[in-house]
Amino acid sequence: MIRKIFLLALIGTPAFGVGAELREVRLATSSSPSSAQITLYFSSQTAHQLFSLDHPDRVVVDLKNTRQAPGTRAPEGTGPVQTIRFGLRPQGGLRVVLQLKSALPARTHWITPGVDAGAQLVIDLGSGVADASAPQPVRALHAPIDSDRDVVVAVDAGHGGQDPGATGRSGTREKDVVLAIAKALAARINSEPGMHAVLTRPNDQFFTLRERIQRARVAKADLFVSVHADSIRNPAVSGASVYVLSERGATDESARWLAERENAADLMGGVSLTDKDNTLASVLLDLSQSANISASMVAAQGVLGALDRVGEVRKPSVQQAGFVVLKSPDIPSMLVETAYISNPAEESRLKTASHQGKLANAIFSGLRNYFERNPPPGTRFASLRRETMASLASAPATP
Repeated sequence: MIRKIFLLALIGTPAFGVGAELREVRLATSSSPSSAQITLYFSSQTAHQLFSLDHPDRVVVDLKNTRQAPGTRAPEGTGPVQTIRFGLRPQGGLRVVLQLKSALPARTHWITPGVDAGAQLVIDLGSGVADASAPQPVRALHAPIDSDRDVVVAVDAGHGGQDPGATGRSGTREKDVVLAIAKALAARINSEPGMHAVLTRPNDQFFTLRERIQRARVAKADLFVSVHADSIRNPAVSGASVYVLSERGATDESARWLAERENAADLMGGVSLTDKDNTLASVLLDLSQSANISASMVAAQGVLGALDRVGEVRKPSVQQAGFVVLKSPDIPSMLVETAYISNPAEESRLKTASHQGKLANAIFSGLRNYFERNPPPGTRFASLRRETMASLASAPATP
């Protein structure tokens, strides 16, 4: 029996291609045993329908005008997902069935990384998923609201999957230690009232740099932190460093957004570029990027200062570079090189949970101080700052 239809999405819209091909399926789970994320990779976007069935509990996605690419396999079940299987629909198209250990709410959203890059349908299961069929208030992203929302930090563990990153002299892989640090940082953020972390890579999976940015955008992140462990030929080099986007990198990204703005998501705050001419769109991007780099620099300086208190800092000022992962034009972003994995002493420390925790706590301290001083509108930090300012204003003057 059909329990509830959650979403009927975009059927018959001209933007969708005909004859889409399912090329890959990935399953990611979080620390919660009752949540998971499944990503379906397609050659192009297509119409789909999401619904649930019971006895046994299943989430089903029916895809129109879609076929399964040769060799495409479903990953093994994990977390709340028992199995994932494919089937042909009697009227044509493809059906993807997620068999669950117990009933969970579900919703979907599309990610379009860019021109000729295909499309990804993300299925979110479980914790924090609202019933997409229920009426929801419409508001611009990050508009002030009365609920004192949490600030959202996207924590990105560098590399992953087939990309191990750098390797230390004793065989320590960058992808492993930075995932451990990222998880420790996310746990520390989630323990702080008014803060919430989203891991762009919750396990040993590979995601492209722009997929990581898009995951942060989907999560409506207020800040993006990418965690790495540097490497260099000279094993004597050691210390941490922090990077934000360079002006040249921002210029290159602005050109890309202008070229692809019909396919790009709106800027945070709901400002669309699709209906703007080139001049106005360029001005809006420049304003957004300038403010973004400035905010990134302030946040990064706080993190660098906190890292300096727990260990050696290689570069005493925040550096700027054109790293792709920093190129979101409207989310303050930083890349933290926690240490040099090519340095034997630092490699040894990076492998220990105690040092991973120290690094995570230092990064967290810098982030929290940034939000306390620069609270996004509508957040708990903004409310606390207003209360503090009001208290100071009403306090009697000291003689």
